[in-house]
Amino acid sequence: MIHHLKGKLVEKNPTYVIIECGGVGYFVNISLHTFSKIADEENIILYTHLQVKEDSHTLFGFAEKSEREIFRLLLSVSGIGSSTARTMLSSLTPAQIRDAIAGGDVPTIQSVKGIGAKTAQRVILDLKDKVLKVYDIDEVSISSNNTNKDEALSALEVLGFPRRQAEKVVDKVLQQDASLSVENIIKLALKNL
Repeated sequence: MIHHLKGKLVEKNPTYVIIECGGVGYFVNISLHTFSKIADEENIILYTHLQVKEDSHTLFGFAEKSEREIFRLLLSVSGIGSSTARTMLSSLTPAQIRDAIAGGDVPTIQSVKGIGAKTAQRVILDLKDKVLKVYDIDEVSISSNNTNKDEALSALEVLGFPRRQAEKVVDKVLQQDASLSVENIIKLALKNL
């Protein structure tokens, strides 16, 4: 098992990088999240996951250990392969995936291209307990945050704001302080809409 690669960045593309380590160039598949985290420096380190199949050995690289952990959790779900897991990590950040699984947020997971309702539900069903245990998340705080967020979004929709626009603003507000009440979320969101 290859744990990580530390070497010279030879080539950087949105879907892969080539890293030279000890005279050997490694082709490493990456997500857009990792692509955005890799600085254009000569020497880099990527945490890796080696997938061995009958006909190929494929190396996946991650800028953070947490992203690799989410990738491995996703691979454990029936129906989720490496390309789907990489697409998920390109569409959502590891924290968004983790929070969506922990909070049972099917629409967020379903928003990823290629993920249907059944697959999204399977991801949540299979991984919710693992995510809550591994990341030591309190299920009550997640559900109350989601409830507050949903109530605030509903109120903003009633006030005539488009849901997507309102959701972006509410997410920004909650990133600054996740413990806000529904009223405060709405007040702060209105200032930014």
